[in-house]
Amino acid sequence: MKVLKQKRFRKTVRFYKACFAFREPFKVLCDGNFLHFALSQRLGSLQDALPSLLGAATKAFVTRCIIAELKQLGESFSGTLLAARRLEIAKLDRCNHEPFKSASDCLGAMVGDNNPEHFFIATQDAELRKRFCKVYGVALIFAKKNSLFLEPPSEWQQKFSRLSEAERMHVKEQELKIIDFRAMKKKEAELIQNLDDSNHGADHAEGVSHKVSSALAKEETFEQRRNLNVKERPVFKRKRAKGPNPLSCQKKQKKPVPGLGVDNHTTPHTPSRRKRCRRRNRHNCSSGNIS
Repeated sequence: MKVLKQKRFRKTVRFYKACFAFREPFKVLCDGNFLHFALSQRLGSLQDALPSLLGAATKAFVTRCIIAELKQLGESFSGTLLAARRLEIAKLDRCNHEPFKSASDCLGAMVGDNNPEHFFIATQDAELRKRFCKVYGVALIFAKKNSLFLEPPSEWQQKFSRLSEAERMHVKEQELKIIDFRAMKKKEAELIQNLDDSNHGADHAEGVSHKVSSALAKEETFEQRRNLNVKERPVFKRKRAKGPNPLSCQKKQKKPVPGLGVDNHTTPHTPSRRKRCRRRNRHNCSSGNIS
């Protein structure tokens, strides 16, 4: 549920950025009841809660009239007064009220008719939120229980964004004048080019004949060179792959003779050696025989 809520808030922020030119860092204008509710519900510091809600850097502001109203409320709002003094004060010509006005009137003066400063208004006043829903370009923030919520754009704001988009789709008078001026200049250039072509027709014919003659001359020279077997470009001998290095190759193994292998359980045939016969000494032989 939390993921769906964040997606809805991001969609609302994109709407105000695209249709009403809201830019980062976003400016949030807080009133006294919103700050008091945030402290009572322990929502934490607004410097951390507002960026997580809007998905971008934010700056929280208050006005002098809001601080003056919190002073008048007494000690029960002393903590809210300290929290408001930690925020930046909106220094605009719209909040120079003397004497100070109420917070709702001051916020209405700050927003005006079209919210030129692109403020996010953070308030717990339901009537004030209904009032600002009719002003285009005003985004509203409120707190509920222990979390912050960004109110979706009202139907009136959506209708206004559609009308403004339709107006942007139409072509303005200044743009039409620019288009007509460019078309007129293009026609003038075409007329001038046609006049030049009619005046220089003979020159153009001479140029064409010159190009044809030069092309024929090139063809004749090409045929002559081909008959003489003259090559136009040098032909380089292509390097082909050579054989392997014999020193890096493995020596071939001799194939076994069929029928004499180990599988046949036979011993290889070895050539017979010539017997060496010794000659006996005849003298010894003859003496032995006499004896």
